[in-house]
Parts: sequence; C-alpha cells; structure tokens
Amino acid sequence: MVFGEPDIDVREVSSNGSADEAMLQVEIRGLDVYDPTTGELRTSALDSGDNPIAAWFLDTDYDGDAFFVRHAYFTGAEDPYDKLRRAIKGVIAPEAWDSVNSTVSRPFPRPRSGKIAIKVINHYGDEVLKVMVLR
Repeated sequence: MVFGEPDIDVREVSSNGSADEAMLQVEIRGLDVYDPTTGELRTSALDSGDNPIAAWFLDTDYDGDAFFVRHAYFTGAEDPYDKLRRAIKGVIAPEAWDSVNSTVSRPFPRPRSGKIAIKVINHYGDEVLKVMVLR
C-alpha cells in the first residue's frame, strides 16, 4: 500500500471564551490509499471505520529543518493502551488516555514560525509528512 497526504482541517478554537487566547486545533479527516497490486485508489474517511492510520504526530511550531513531536496520537487498534493502562494501575487520568486516541488534536497556541507539520504513520510503518503554512 502507498498512501498520500492526509486530509487535514486546522481550526481556531477559543480558550476560556476569550478571543485574545485563541488556540488552534488539528483534525485528520481522511487519507488517500493506493494499492499498487490492484491499481485501486481509495479515500479513507476516518469516521467510516476504515482507518489506515496507526499513529500521527504534530509539530505545533515547525521550523522547516527538524520535526519535533509535540503531540502524539495513536488511532490504531481498538484500544492501543489497554495493556499499558493496566500495568500502571490508574496513575493517569482517563481523559488523558482519551486525548491520545483521537483524530483531533488538543488545542495549542499559534506557532511563532507560522508553520505546523503533521506526520502520519500507517499500519505498515510507512510515513508521510505534511507541512502547513498558517496565515
């Protein structure tokens, strides 16, 4: 399988209801997947249950040289954290677990660099990087 750029939505969200504290949030809505053995190209909408994404990472202030994982999300499998959650026996709040098993990022401040980068990894370990310039 070969996959292309993810379909990304970046939106402004308010923090504490104040426009002065507006934050950004990223949502991955889908991903194009090409199967070279069949020649089939399909668009996978993540809300359809056809999720080719195992993990995705977000650099909320991409400098163009190095990708720094500032947010990490794991959307693969039904509950990718079950064994880890049981091993640490409730040390981490349930809402924290929910925030990393998501196609929507936690809010973050507007980047000083004006750019963000999203790295998506599929279930085979293939990855793609998408850089977005924000205005």
